Amino acid sequence: MVARAFDLAAEVDAFLRHLAQVRDMSANTVRAYGTDLRAFAAWLGDPSRPPDRLDLRRYVAALHREGCKASTVQRKLSSLRALFRFLRERGVLATDPARLVRGPKLPARLPRVLTVAQVDQLLGLDFGADFQGRRDRAILEVLYSTGCRVAEAATLSLRCIDLDDGVARVVGKGRKERLALLGRPAVAAVRAWLPERARVLAEQGTSTQVLFINRRGRPLSTRWLFEVVRSAARRAGIPVRLSPHGLRHSFATHMLDRGADLRTVQELLGHENLATTQVYTHVSMARLREVYEAAHPHGQKRKA
Repeated sequence: MVARAFDLAAEVDAFLRHLAQVRDMSANTVRAYGTDLRAFAAWLGDPSRPPDRLDLRRYVAALHREGCKASTVQRKLSSLRALFRFLRERGVLATDPARLVRGPKLPARLPRVLTVAQVDQLLGLDFGADFQGRRDRAILEVLYSTGCRVAEAATLSLRCIDLDDGVARVVGKGRKERLALLGRPAVAAVRAWLPERARVLAEQGTSTQVLFINRRGRPLSTRWLFEVVRSAARRAGIPVRLSPHGLRHSFATHMLDRGADLRTVQELLGHENLATTQVYTHVSMARLREVYEAAHPHGQKRKA
């Protein structure tokens, strides 16, 4: 039974306002929810009819027929679950139609990480002493030293960095702040970058507190941060398709490999749930197994 006249488009708009104003989610996150929810509304067709469980199951089946990946289907279903939970709590709907709808099972995939030697190879590149060289080295050093997300690096502010103490205040998901640590190489790289940054800002007559900027004195986009990492990986001859998130994975795995406890890594990564961080323990065990099988006489795999 529906508590009042139903309008799916209006309810989606109300939910998105709730995400932005009450839950203080970023514009990108709200936009992603909106894209998923409006796609479902367009598929449903009738905005005045409250969706039921059968509608959601048919929608999941339609996504499969369209060739959507399991991860994409799960993401869209997660957006719908959040919407209908919101509507149920507000009394717009008497029941939650998404509560018992299951999505496809996701394959268990471990994140790709670099070896320590590959990180040394990447950061050992000659970046040059010009604007781009000093900026790109600082980007790579900060990403690996802090383990921050690409969006967090793109919005990192000078006001939030203490180079003397090697600490940065990072604004993560849900606008939550946490402290990240800058190692000596990252601090040195940022110090070397700041004069070039100041020069370009003066030449362009612009002002910003964002740490990483382009030649026009504007904040560097996440797309360009991706390109900086991928370009450096190609130059270093690293075979994996590296992204900023790959450096985050490598940061976490290398910390655990060297004895850091899971709670510390969870805090540094900004994970709300410890289970999210635990995937890196599996990565570490996989690496230990590789080393064991390569080095221990009784651990080596038999050759065919």
